[in-house]
Amino acid sequence: MPADLAALEAAIEPATRLVFFESPTNPLLAVLDLAEVAAIARRHGLWSVIDGTFATPVLQNPLDHGIDLVIHSGTKYLGGHSDLCCGAIVGSAALIERLRQHALMHGGSLNAQDCALLERSLKTLDLRVRQQSRNALAVAQALADHRCVARVNYPGLEQHPQHAIAARQMEDFGGMLSFDLAGDIDPVTFLRALKMIPCAVSLGGVETLVSRPALTSHAGLAPRERARLGITDGMVRVSCGIENADDLIADLQRALNTLAQPPAATG
Repeated sequence: MPADLAALEAAIEPATRLVFFESPTNPLLAVLDLAEVAAIARRHGLWSVIDGTFATPVLQNPLDHGIDLVIHSGTKYLGGHSDLCCGAIVGSAALIERLRQHALMHGGSLNAQDCALLERSLKTLDLRVRQQSRNALAVAQALADHRCVARVNYPGLEQHPQHAIAARQMEDFGGMLSFDLAGDIDPVTFLRALKMIPCAVSLGGVETLVSRPALTSHAGLAPRERARLGITDGMVRVSCGIENADDLIADLQRALNTLAQPPAATG
């Protein structure tokens, strides 16, 4: 059993009621064996719940691997246009009926406008996600060959430690990736050097976005904890959109090449 799953099982206590995880993970794009996680949960009489936002229902179906419930942030890929806020829980009819009673009691019903926007977006979900996956693979391959990039985290790369697992349980590898800048390149300066790709903490839309996890999604963690998790100060996360991949690569490479140049001589 992989070390991370062994640690998962070791962390289960008598008071534990469910196993909640994500795969691929944010922002390192680690991939967990869904069947193994489901087996651990069943062995301890627990529900298994996955945040499937990064993979989407197009690329990964955790219920087929024994997971009990799947959570999606509909604000991201399901909506896909950065113009609605919603979420979804998917599971067996029996489990959903139990959850539905809580939803009816506590509220949380989606308004008509967001329902209409979501229905619009679902019509193009498959097309968008597959194009985003193609773009992410092309961008990851280009970054992996750049001298200013120390590491690329993308399960579609053969050197990714869980590439085989991802290939087995996903139809494609998704539109998310992250990379570590090499040397002393300042990530903030790099982000500002981009001309086409804006910096924002959201993801899953038709537009490509970049962010710095150490200052955004994981800013609440202590530096030592981020380091333990492998989230460096020089890490950049990329949510690939549906633009032309060559344009995205050109913008990223131009920014990297500009920052890698030695400063002009003075005097």
